[in-house]
Amino acid sequence: MHRRALLQLGLVSTAAPTLALAASRAVEANAHGAVGDGRTLNTRAIQAAIDAAAKTGGTVAFKPGVYRTGSLFLKSGVTLRLDKGVTILGSQDLADYPELPTRVAGIELTWPAALINVYKQKNVRIVGDGTIDGDGKVFWDSYWALRRRYDPKGLRWAADYDCKRPRLIQIFDSEAVELAGPRLRRAGFWTVHVCYSHDIHVADLNIRNNEGGRGPSTDGVDIDSSHDVLVERIDVACNDDALCLKAGRDADGLRVARPTYNVTIRDCVIRDASAGITFGSETSGGFHDIKVSGLTVLHPTPVGILFKSAHTRGGVIRDIDIRDLHLQDVFTVFRVNLNWNPSYSYATIPEGMTNVPDYWRVMTQPVPPERGRAHLSDVRVSDIKAIGAKTAFEVAAFPEAPLERFAFDNLHLDAQAGGKIANAKDWTFRRTLVDTLDGKAPEVADSSGVVELEPRPAA
Repeated sequence: MHRRALLQLGLVSTAAPTLALAASRAVEANAHGAVGDGRTLNTRAIQAAIDAAAKTGGTVAFKPGVYRTGSLFLKSGVTLRLDKGVTILGSQDLADYPELPTRVAGIELTWPAALINVYKQKNVRIVGDGTIDGDGKVFWDSYWALRRRYDPKGLRWAADYDCKRPRLIQIFDSEAVELAGPRLRRAGFWTVHVCYSHDIHVADLNIRNNEGGRGPSTDGVDIDSSHDVLVERIDVACNDDALCLKAGRDADGLRVARPTYNVTIRDCVIRDASAGITFGSETSGGFHDIKVSGLTVLHPTPVGILFKSAHTRGGVIRDIDIRDLHLQDVFTVFRVNLNWNPSYSYATIPEGMTNVPDYWRVMTQPVPPERGRAHLSDVRVSDIKAIGAKTAFEVAAFPEAPLERFAFDNLHLDAQAGGKIANAKDWTFRRTLVDTLDGKAPEVADSSGVVELEPRPAA
């Protein structure tokens, strides 16, 4: 996107350097001792180049090569430029990722930094046609090893927090940041995490996290308690959520109470993930004014549109606009599951365990039912075409917190079965065709004010 358009959207500051000016101030990392041989640990050399560039608001550049490094911390006014032929390769030693206060999967705690960090900064750019490769398989393997020990003990919920794995890129408590162009590979944990930030532009990323295995929790782009964010032209294959909205988990998320809002996600391709677009499961702070459009979601991605939460999460989700999606051989078109993955969602410390991390106790704080129910309303879904689906709808909530005022318009869903809609209130369908093998419309149960769907258009 051109700088003028970014300025109009408020996604960069007038203080950010232009490309020409940044190029004239280029600081070459090699001049500070960086060696692109794929083996030398370059953390100090590259950080020295970043610190030098920060003095003038300049650009850090590299000669072609593969630069092994631990955590790097970009500074305000700096552009990190990764030209074609340049690869930033993550260290496989967790000691090279210093721990610092952050949020992980909805909980505030101290955790390893990401490979590339924009931490409490502004006017930062990460651009170019190069590659950022987390080399994350060693962290994937450590996670599965921990799961084999934890699952039999009833500690599935703790594994994602106890197994410390570096994210690829984190933008934390920052503003006016652009991430555009690089190829992102093999993240140890989430790929791009935007948290407590605003005026962020994420664009033109090619994300591939299933090379050399299927990395657990390797989300593509997570927007977490942030606002005024534009995500566009992302091409992603990962082993968890591709494009995801988050806002905190359970008691800790309700304490922080920071929503995600004014987010636009558009023109993306999801080739392999757990869903095309996901809301949750960290819903505690809520979401509003979210626009999603122009997505292509392909097999083997199992779900097109997914809302997930748990009865301890809470949060208000409203004013969501989803349109212009093409789903090819996706199992389920539209799913709402507010009792998602109980072994992960509900934390209980096994009896007799006393010497536990502080965040375990935070995660097991009880949430009253009236605060724990997520409330979804005013969701608009239009211009959706699905071919080869197994189920059109898999929707359920809670009788005391029904899904209110969902409006569907111009849907053409080719599915084996219509599925089921439960706990809905005041749902409307216009120009909607659910073409099923058995000729039956979706079942509607425990609902009110739901316009009945015809499985095929009237003759």
